[in-house]
Amino acid sequence: MTGIDANTAGRFARLTLGHVTREYPHKLDHVLNGAADAETPSALHPVFYGSFDWHSCVHGWWQVLRLRRLFPTMPEAASIAVLADRMLVPEKMAGELAYLARPDAGGFERPYGWAWALALHDEAVRHSKPWGDVLAPLAAAFAARFAAFLPKLTYPLRVGTHFNTGFALTLAHRWAVTHDPALAALIGERARCWFAEDRHCQAWEPAGDEFLSPALCEALLMAEILPAPAFRDWFDAFLPEVTAGRPTTLFTPAMVSDRNDGKIAHLDGLNLSRAWCWRTIAARLGEDHPVHDAAQAAAERHLAASLPHLADTYMGEHWLATFALLALEPLYN
Repeated sequence: MTGIDANTAGRFARLTLGHVTREYPHKLDHVLNGAADAETPSALHPVFYGSFDWHSCVHGWWQVLRLRRLFPTMPEAASIAVLADRMLVPEKMAGELAYLARPDAGGFERPYGWAWALALHDEAVRHSKPWGDVLAPLAAAFAARFAAFLPKLTYPLRVGTHFNTGFALTLAHRWAVTHDPALAALIGERARCWFAEDRHCQAWEPAGDEFLSPALCEALLMAEILPAPAFRDWFDAFLPEVTAGRPTTLFTPAMVSDRNDGKIAHLDGLNLSRAWCWRTIAARLGEDHPVHDAAQAAAERHLAASLPHLADTYMGEHWLATFALLALEPLYN
């Protein structure tokens, strides 16, 4: 399946409109220094209190705004605009900025939520509404955090969860190219430092609660920062047996044994994010590369495994449609 049609876009939008302002259940990333710090999600986060957790709410907003832009005539587009006009306003955003100023909020949502906040701003500025201007201070705050953090991150995080370095910096770089060239250059420099000499990736994945592929997210970032010929050379050395279908785990969708278990349900996200990675990598390698067709086929298998399960339970419903959109529209236009 390639691309997304209006019916699918509408279904994704309805799912996400149903939870971006749903406050409970909720999982906070919050440090309490005293009883006064025990607040409700909406008191702490006037905008991003829905979708079970802060980062899912942020990328839920990214998803619905992008769908509105790609399908401006779908019935749900009007509902998205009405809700955004109510929520993405300066007085509410001031509360989000105030939370970032808390003494113990320096590591809040690092780096996954940081990156999605930048992606949301990048999407919002593409609309004729003032949402991008409202989100600009939040994006600037997280860009500054990236700029301060990356030089002291001696080692990248090669995990398949929210702490993954490659995934976050792929989104951050796409924002920075337009909005902060100095940060884009820093991301490129750090990525080369960490990953340029990586060879013969073993791809010991997935772990039982991963929603990102450590191997493919690293490759995705290198595809983002390297010129196409240099990326092809790097990729061939990084995964030298990939044209023979090895490591086989990268071509095999993960099995999800219990979608009511929030951690195990992460594996549906792994399948969808791998589809995104494979399709993006295939496009970057070019149709003449020997792994191109196998990568596209792997993306289709991964999509087929998890696309039908976006709303099986709330553990998946509150976030999976974002990753489905990435997988179906991988070029991030």
